[in-house]
Parts: sequence; structure tokens; C-alpha cells
Amino acid sequence: MPATRVLMNNLRQVMAEDGDTRSRLDHVVRLIASTMVADVCSIYVREPEGSLLLIATEGLKPEAVNKTRLAAHEGLVGFVARTAEPIAIEDAPRHPAFSYRPETGEDPFHAFLGVPILRTGGVTGVLVVQNRTGRTYREEEVDTLQTISMVLAEIVHTLDTSPAAQLAPERRARGAGVANLKGRIFCEGLGFGRAVLHDPVVPAAKFFAADQIAESERLNAGLIDLRASIDRIMMIDGAALGGDPRDVMEAYRLLAEDPSWAEKLHEGIRSGLSAEASVDRARREHRARLMNARDPYLRERLHDLEDLDNRLLRVLGGEEGKPKIKGDRSVLVARRLGPAELLEYAKSGLRGLLMEEAAASSHAAIVARALGIPAIGGIENLTTRIEQGDYIIVDAEEGMVHVRPDDVVYDAYKARVGLRSERQARYAALKGLPARTLDGTHVSLMLNAGLDLDLDMLDQAGADGVGLFRTEFQFLVSETLPRLDDQIKLYQRVLERAAGRPVVFRTLDLGGDKVLPALNLQREENPALGWRSIRFALDHRGLFRRQLRALVRAAGTGPLTVMFPMVTVPAEYHQAKALLLEEIDWTGRQTGKQPSKLEVGVMLETPALGFSMQDLAGEVDFLSVGTNDLLQFFFAADRMTPLVSERYDLVDPSALRFLKMVADTCKAGNIRLSVCGEATASPPVALCFAALGYTSLSMAASAIGPVKQALRGVDLNAFRAGLFERMNKPNGSFRNQVLALAAEHGIDTADS
Repeated sequence: MPATRVLMNNLRQVMAEDGDTRSRLDHVVRLIASTMVADVCSIYVREPEGSLLLIATEGLKPEAVNKTRLAAHEGLVGFVARTAEPIAIEDAPRHPAFSYRPETGEDPFHAFLGVPILRTGGVTGVLVVQNRTGRTYREEEVDTLQTISMVLAEIVHTLDTSPAAQLAPERRARGAGVANLKGRIFCEGLGFGRAVLHDPVVPAAKFFAADQIAESERLNAGLIDLRASIDRIMMIDGAALGGDPRDVMEAYRLLAEDPSWAEKLHEGIRSGLSAEASVDRARREHRARLMNARDPYLRERLHDLEDLDNRLLRVLGGEEGKPKIKGDRSVLVARRLGPAELLEYAKSGLRGLLMEEAAASSHAAIVARALGIPAIGGIENLTTRIEQGDYIIVDAEEGMVHVRPDDVVYDAYKARVGLRSERQARYAALKGLPARTLDGTHVSLMLNAGLDLDLDMLDQAGADGVGLFRTEFQFLVSETLPRLDDQIKLYQRVLERAAGRPVVFRTLDLGGDKVLPALNLQREENPALGWRSIRFALDHRGLFRRQLRALVRAAGTGPLTVMFPMVTVPAEYHQAKALLLEEIDWTGRQTGKQPSKLEVGVMLETPALGFSMQDLAGEVDFLSVGTNDLLQFFFAADRMTPLVSERYDLVDPSALRFLKMVADTCKAGNIRLSVCGEATASPPVALCFAALGYTSLSMAASAIGPVKQALRGVDLNAFRAGLFERMNKPNGSFRNQVLALAAEHGIDTADS
């Protein structure tokens, strides 16, 4: 430990020195070699293509610097980089992974100790010490080198290994080290701003402990606050949620109280690190292990540990530890993000959102669409490729992210922003006009909503009403169950702001990928096919009835429209409707008020329901197609798995024939037809639904203008005839056939 403290004190001075990166690295390797009594100390940095370049050494031939380059998995250095774990060997040449590079002059060196240099979830390099004689490196020496490697990570990441030499602090300026990343569009739009990292960042200035006793006390206080916050989550009504979630949260709490985790953090402080830096070191190790873990249980445990690391860093940082959103020129960069967190950021203004999470149906993605924030997800290793403060263009029209764009890309972005503004002006001019086709078919264009702020768009977009109000959002953004009065107040506000326009309330769609904060660790093998939506609600009747009572109370003596999600068999609908009728009867007896008109519908999300609609004739008032889930169940393609989620298309002859069959059955049973999935945001898809007889379409506010423009410019009967002809004789890409048909009818398909 004394050697560690000496090294850390010396490193603190090096970090504070002026000078270029390479001279500081040269100083560091000399310090390490002399303090650890090593004959060699070397630093290798990982290049963009994965190879490992020697950039600094004390003890090897100086001429090997910037020339010796190892393949990604070559030698012991490559072994450390691949495993992200330290390795200590008494006689390195005998190890099967050893690779001899004569230009380095490493012939006489036998003992080898290598540790990964970790930063933002990945291995960015390797730190090595070697000795001539065979020796066993002590555990404290390994730990010392790991601590030093964390400090080195902050120096190494600013280094440019290209022939242009080093990249100065201007690397965050436009055009400096341009990177172009591809992802999935969560919310269309264009945005530009400086990167703000969601995960806590420990600045280099806070790496070192000036007073170890004070730092240890700060860490203990932070751990107490962290555990108390988890205890508050545990206080959620267990009777309403069931026993299993509490068991899972109990396991999570046990991790937070694990003495070995706390001791590991205190070890870092004893080695000279600050409390934040010690937690950050643990987080880097957990992330590195997570990248290599294959066992599902181990991966989940490492996810839990990383989450605890992040929570503790926020506790230690207080207000200062929170990401700073400056004005309206920030782009938020996150690995994962909850809806409540995004709402907090949105209050400060955001120009874009980037996530590693790949599901366009995630809670954060849905909130981004509600807020109109250009958002892209599914970007692999996102947080390892973007630094705090980088300039970023979010092109959520093409699914591209331009990091540190040059002037050519930036000028093209500005031109596209101008064109987009012109389109928005054309759509705004249609706001007060009906969505009526050239041959006189009226289509209701409704708004998908789930938050109070969504309703701001009702008038702005010219929506005919709310075709889907996601009631679960009130639950998802809170750590405690909303009280009955809170639910009543929300539903009353929604009805009041709709000002007489229809509102369709979807009852709780929880479970699967939508879990309450207290359920956030309950995971199933196949959550999409599991205990969710109406299944979850019918098994939690106390929770379900409380919501139904709130809806009935909010309606008062006005109309009430309720829709049950993911009904698979008629029996589920009958059970849910019976509970609703009981609540109406109870409320009538208690308050003397009942809804003047009641409409009850089902969401078509499972193919099984489509073949059962004739059994619900006279029982159900309307059917609404939930395109997101229907698509994944119809094609057996998990929408949370990027490799298959975009492989199949709803604009497919088999899917459209199924939807036509459902439409014909519903018309025969006098069941009204509507669609509330995200797919209707595409004008050609909206035209297909309208042609099949679905004349109420609900979508995000930003889609209403383009869809209305398409509908007002088409002869629907003629489009229908062309669509059915192509459905009967598909040839090649069916979507391309539909796009060509739309183009024949004068519909702009450029963004479809």
C-alpha cells in the first residue's frame, strides 16, 4: 500500500502538469517502473480497428514506440484486451498466448503483469510491467496497477495514434475525429447540440483523495443514502404487486448491502482514490466483465451491480453529479433510460436523444415521441464512441448520428432543417381541414398519448380526439403506486383538455417490457409472451379495479370509452368487462353518478383474437389494431431483437389479408374498426388501413399532417382496387409495390 500511495501522489502531480499527452505518458511509465521496481513498463492503446499500438515504454527499445502493433487477440497484451481481466505470469515465454516481437528487445524479460485500461464500458488499452527474473506479482501489486490504469484511461483517450500525431483538446470541435453511427429511428426529426452523457462521469480532477478518512466517511454516508432509497422502493404496496417482485427487489437490496462490494470501494480509497473514483473503478470492471459474460444470470447480476455503481455515483455527486442540460442545445446520450429520467431532462430542453437500447417500443422511446425529441436507438457501444461535449447531429430521418461533423455535413444538415420547416408549414395549413379523401371517405385522425403534455398537441396537430391514452405511464414514471385520487385527477384533466372530443383509455398495459419500478428486476424468458397486459391486470384485481374505479369516477355523468389490451380469448374480455360494470354499479350507488354512454373495446394484438371476433359480436363496441405487438406475434419476430424486429413488414400480403378478414368479420358484427399502432405514421401504411375499412387511425402528433395530406389527395376506391389487385398477385417487394401505387396516386413517398 505505501508504494501505491507514493505512485498516486506522483500521478496527481503528473495529471496537474502542463504539457502534451505523450510526454506525460513517458513520465508515467518511468514513475511506475521505478516505484514498482520493474525493468519494463509499457502502455498499449487500442486503435479504432482493434489493433494494439505501443505508445510509451520504459525498458523496451524506444524506437519500437508507435511502430510495434499487435493484432486484437495477439500475444499476452491481446489476451488482456480480449478478456478485460488482469494477468500475472511468472514465466511469460512459456504461456501459450505469448508472442515474441524482436523489435522491442524484450528477449530477457520473463515475469509479466498486464491490466486492461478501461473507459466507458470498453478496453481502450493495456498497461504492462515486466521483470527480467521470474517472479510472482503480489495481489496488492495487481490492484495497484489496476488503480493506475484507471487514471491512465483519462490521459490515453485524448491520444490520436494517426500520423497526424496527437489530437488537442479541440477533439470535441466540429470536424475533429468525425464518426458516423447507424441506429434505429425512435422519433423522426433533426437535431444538433453538444453531447451530455447520462451515466455519471468522474472528472480527472476528482480522482485523488486529499483526505482518506474524509473520503471513507463520504463513501459510508453515500452507501447509507443508497440503501435508504432502495428501502423506499421496497415500501410499495406488496399486496397489490404480489410476492415475487418483492423477492427480486430483496435480492437487489442484498447486493447493495454486500460487504464485499463496500470493502472493494474502501480499498480504492485506501489506495489514494476519491470515493467517486473508487466507485468508477468498480463500474469499469463490471462493464468490462459484462461485455464478455455469456451466462444470463451473471449478466443480470453485473447489470445490477453497474446500476448500483451509477446510483451511488449520483448520491455522492449530489446536484453537482447530475448531467447538465444547457439551454436547448444538448443531445442526451445513454445506454438505457427510464421514462421518468427522460421527463426530467426534457424540462431543461433537449435537441436529441441517443440510446444503446434497441427497442423502438421502449418507454423512453415512447416518451421521446410524445415530446417530439428526435431520437435514435440501437447504437452498439454508443457510450464508448461519444465524449462529453462532442458536437452531434441527430439525423432521425435517416437513422444516422454524425459525431463531430465537419462543415460539409453541418451545412447539409442546416439545409435539411430548412426543408423540414417548409414541410411542417404545409402540414400546419391543413390543421383545420377534415381528413376526407377525394371520393368522400372521412377518416378520423386521432392522437396517441400517455402524458399530460401529449395533450398540448391535440389542437396543434388538429387531431379529432385521443385514439389511445396509455394509462400505464402514470405508474411507470412513479416509484410508488398512484393513489386513487391521483388517477382520477389525471383522467379528469385528459377529458377536460379533450374538450368533448373522444378519448379512448387503454387500461394498464404492464408486464413484459413495461414494469413498475419495484418490478424492474423481474425478468422472464419470453416477456412478450408472458405475464403482461390483461393477464397481469386480471391477476392483480385490486390494482385493476382501482384503476377502473378511477376511470368511472373521472367520467362522472359524461361518456366513457375503455379499451382492454392484449385480449387473446373472449373469456378475458368478458372478465374485464364484468369488473368494469361492477365498478360502474358501485360508483352509481356511492355517488349517484354513472357515465352517460359507455363504449368498451379490445386491442387486436394476438392473431387468436382475430379469429374470435364473431364470438364477441354484440358484446364489444370497437376493435383497435395494436400494430407493434400484432406484427411480432403474427410473424413470430421479437420486436426487442434487432436482428429480426425489422425483418418483416406489416405491408405484406399475408398480414393485409388477415386484417381484411378481421375487418369483414367486424363489419358483419357491427364492431367499429380503428388502428392505434405506430405503423399508421407512414402515409402509405395509413392508406392501406383506410382501404381495408379501418377509418379511425391513431398516431403520434407529428404524423397527423403527412397522413392527412395523403388522404386528402387520394381516390380511396381507386387505391383500394389497385391494392387488392396487388394483394392477389404479389410480385417481389410488396412494400415497393404499395409505394409505387401510392406514387401513381400522387402521394409523396419520399420519407416512407
